[in-house]
Amino acid sequence: MFGQTEIGIDLGTANLLVYSKDKGIIVNEPSVVAIDTETRKVLAIGTDAKNMIGKTPGRIIATRPMKDGVIADFDITSEMLKGLMKKAGKVLGFNIRKPNVVVCTPSGATSVEKRAIQDAVKSSGAKTVHLIEEPVAAAIGADLPVEEPIANLIVDIGGGTTEVAIISYGGVVSCNSIRIGGDKLDEDIIQYIRKQYNLLIGERTAEKVKMEIGYALVDHQERLMDVRGRDLVTGLPKTIEVSSYEIQKAIKESLLAILETIRVTLENSPPELSGDIVDRGVVISGGGSLLNGMQEWLSQEIIVPVHLAPNPLESVAIGTGRSLHVMKSLQKVTS
Repeated sequence: MFGQTEIGIDLGTANLLVYSKDKGIIVNEPSVVAIDTETRKVLAIGTDAKNMIGKTPGRIIATRPMKDGVIADFDITSEMLKGLMKKAGKVLGFNIRKPNVVVCTPSGATSVEKRAIQDAVKSSGAKTVHLIEEPVAAAIGADLPVEEPIANLIVDIGGGTTEVAIISYGGVVSCNSIRIGGDKLDEDIIQYIRKQYNLLIGERTAEKVKMEIGYALVDHQERLMDVRGRDLVTGLPKTIEVSSYEIQKAIKESLLAILETIRVTLENSPPELSGDIVDRGVVISGGGSLLNGMQEWLSQEIIVPVHLAPNPLESVAIGTGRSLHVMKSLQKVTS
């Protein structure tokens, strides 16, 4: 029984999710690790570590070991995975002994990056590790009929990357990946407020601004928000009022880059499948798909229906877990 535990892991830049087919999503934590720089000891992972970002003494740093959907710091990622496996074991009610794991990788990941992900998961105690491409996992998680010879166009806007893929018959027909996602939008907001107001704000503040008054490129009623940060001239704390129009302007370039990626993917689509896309439309998933007005904006721009996945934040993890059943028909990479 112990050896047969099967779990899916969405090793995301922003969040790390663990899915078990019996219990659904069992772990959903930010991909953040707090470490003591002197001893290299991991002090906290997940939510506990995220709460420390920007608030720790000098020798403790809260870091994100995943960058653009791939591993930036191998040792810390391994530690993070071990901690999460322990949490998953507690939720499942027993100590996970050597589970079979499916992990998703960005479609643009190199073989070296894929091997790093496999090794990190192996070292956290997995028996076998299968890799699945992120867009395929997102499509399965969004309940799309990926095994049928019908075009399914999925746009997964994650923290580090946006993946656009046409999936048919269990495989990726055409795919484009761009290293722009939710994190880049946060960065755009930080840079804009710095340039415009000489005010330095942190990642968490930028994310909050994006979620509350960030809009895709659609007409909307202006909304205002107070933003607190450090004045770069005086060095003192300061509060300013920011408009949703300004934030829209700040993130415009990144949004247009995402749109361009979708267009390129559509242009590369075989004509037979293009007809399916016109009928069935596009499915968007990932945290970025929840940006205010995103669905409306994309459907105006690409003139096909745009649907939001049932659980946009969990699509990839759910699909990763479910893919164990459809693994035979999917292109699989086994270790």
